[in-house]
Amino acid sequence: MKKISTLLLIMILMPIAVMAQDMAKLTPERIFSGEDFKADRLPSSKWIDGGEAYTTIDDNEDIEDGFDIVKNNTLTGEREILISADKLIPPGAEKPLKIEDYKWSDDAKHVLISTNTKQFRRLKSFGDYWILNLENNNLRQIGTAAPEQSLMYAKFSPDSQKIAYMYENNIYVETIASADVTQLTHDGTELIVNGTGDWVYEEELRLRDAFMWSPDSKRIAYWQSDTSGVGTFYLMDNTSDLYSKPIAIQYPKAGTTISAVRVGSVMATGGETTWFKAPGDPRQHYIAKMEWAESSEEVIIQQLNRLQNVNHVMLGNAISGDVTTILKDSNEAWVDMRASGLRWLKDGAYFTFLSEKDGWRHLYRFSRDGEQETLLTTGDYEVISIVNIDDAGGWVYFMASPDSAAQRYLYRVNLEGEPIAEKLTPEDQTGTHTYNLAPDSKYAFHTYARFGTPPVIDLVSLPTHKSEKVMATNEKMHKAVNELERGKVEFFNTDVAQGYSVNSWMMYPPDFDPDKKYPLIIYVYGYPGGNTVTDNWGGNRYLWHRMLTEQGYVVASFNNPGDGSNRGAAWRKDGYKKIGQLTSLVQSQAASELLDKHSFLDKDRVGIWGWSGGGASTLDAMTRYPDIYKTGISVAPISDARLYDSIYQERYLGLPEEGEDAYYLGSAVNYAHQLKGNLLIIHGTGDDNVHYQNLEYMTNKLIELNKPFEMMSYPMRAHGIRKGDNTQLHLFTHITKYLNEHLPAGGR
Repeated sequence: MKKISTLLLIMILMPIAVMAQDMAKLTPERIFSGEDFKADRLPSSKWIDGGEAYTTIDDNEDIEDGFDIVKNNTLTGEREILISADKLIPPGAEKPLKIEDYKWSDDAKHVLISTNTKQFRRLKSFGDYWILNLENNNLRQIGTAAPEQSLMYAKFSPDSQKIAYMYENNIYVETIASADVTQLTHDGTELIVNGTGDWVYEEELRLRDAFMWSPDSKRIAYWQSDTSGVGTFYLMDNTSDLYSKPIAIQYPKAGTTISAVRVGSVMATGGETTWFKAPGDPRQHYIAKMEWAESSEEVIIQQLNRLQNVNHVMLGNAISGDVTTILKDSNEAWVDMRASGLRWLKDGAYFTFLSEKDGWRHLYRFSRDGEQETLLTTGDYEVISIVNIDDAGGWVYFMASPDSAAQRYLYRVNLEGEPIAEKLTPEDQTGTHTYNLAPDSKYAFHTYARFGTPPVIDLVSLPTHKSEKVMATNEKMHKAVNELERGKVEFFNTDVAQGYSVNSWMMYPPDFDPDKKYPLIIYVYGYPGGNTVTDNWGGNRYLWHRMLTEQGYVVASFNNPGDGSNRGAAWRKDGYKKIGQLTSLVQSQAASELLDKHSFLDKDRVGIWGWSGGGASTLDAMTRYPDIYKTGISVAPISDARLYDSIYQERYLGLPEEGEDAYYLGSAVNYAHQLKGNLLIIHGTGDDNVHYQNLEYMTNKLIELNKPFEMMSYPMRAHGIRKGDNTQLHLFTHITKYLNEHLPAGGR
């Protein structure tokens, strides 16, 4: 009887044990549609009172779907509801506004609520705006003459008396007290754009909100783009209705006409715009950056030539429009504008500026006229970005990682020219850190993650880095990750025949047996601006790679010269005019080195995959080095360099008319005849960034050459192929199936 009971117990418990074991395994469903790996929702936090407090959006206890704006004392943690959800119920409505963003007026008497937002290119920039008077609780909508979801980038004036916003490519000002509206620009059309960037400015120069109040609230400076003459690219929507609908985008491809862009200032009461007299043909230059120069009489402008290898920094007079060049930053390849680091000091007497002129991205301090120059950081490392400047305290806070390009830490250096950087991130917290510092730099919201370890967010005091409060633990995600049967992960350098030492990582199967041979999958990016070798969490991409190791794959990744690694200007610019060439060569050498070094890697089962630039690198690998790579999955790739935008391609390849070879040699479509292995190409037909045209160019050539391949199209999905129910699940299920079929898993 006892034996029977024992057997019954074993039989009852066996399915439970198997179920528990299966639950610890990763599947596309669990990764992309399950709940285990969803991050905690961190309340939207904004610093107020100089850093003594911050506000968050918290659930209202009494109103369903209602939210309160709560003030949190940074030091004590004491909470105070500043705006309860019942104050945000519009007249005649039953439910409160959904707070998607909010801004405080400088006098703290009003709050501007952004709600009912709608997508515009990358972000939800269209929406409705409501203003709440905190003294009498009066709530009203601004810009009521415009249709819903049509205003953009609304903002308070510094004197808290007015609000400026953009509507249908024109700029308006509304007086808070009277609701009177003044239209400042009148020439906005589909082709003349005031107050935001055109497509390529937004994508490559991050110019979205392109108008700003002067400090005295009397003027507004803004960008204007004349996109007439720019080529129109049409996306075709075949799924929204019975008949197809073309979506037109002014998209300058490499070597074609670009927008004529100018910047000017106009009185907030209306009148003629004073245009700044930036030199040169506006269709052969870019106005990369512009802001008020800590003054209501002058702006500071950064103008790039079309090749993007000379940056003229100019002061512009807002009254006359005259400009004076105070600084010139140049490079034989290109000038890196992603983080110029321009911040004002001493009430406008000095400014900081990032430059690579000594071979590393370092921070300089210049006098207002550009005559006095002081190097603030020095050494063989990169200043990745400026986090905050404490002018009163005499410190600049920045991100850097002198010892490992895969990691990021917080440093500070004295503004008075003592270039000895002080590391504030604790030494025992290796990995990747991000910070949102309070204006007074005494506190920061701090996010910390490592490779395969989900982020934790806390509030820290500086400079001690003492953790004062945990904001988000991601406990559920940590638990789910820790329950996985994880194999070894190695970070190392790979020396390649080309003479480079490339940062690398490799993930092993949990049940790894060194006497067996395993298939190798390489995850690649390789193109400028990106880097796959980072000591960071990795999200769903990491989990999917981990799933592949559970199935019996080894997964590895390498960086290469020309990519976005923070390894100095020479590293990045060795790839100048060699995109697709040097990048794929070094990647192939790194793969060969790894295969030769490790007998447990199966040379007959080598795959590669990547997205965007990584999709292009995958095409390069499969067509240039077909004897190494047996299977490739290319997602949203550039297949022909001529098809991508002017700013990106001309920055890294030069002008097509001056160097056609760089474009020809940098395009995988021209090597399609060498394809031997299994190739899957995936693209969204609604990709406004890397057009679906790239897939069609590549597949058309492969058809012409009678080369077998497979393709998958995602209707009206954009570059990230995310929107729509189960899109990501379907995508990665399909990729997994393709790998399983063409690159069988497991040790042999």
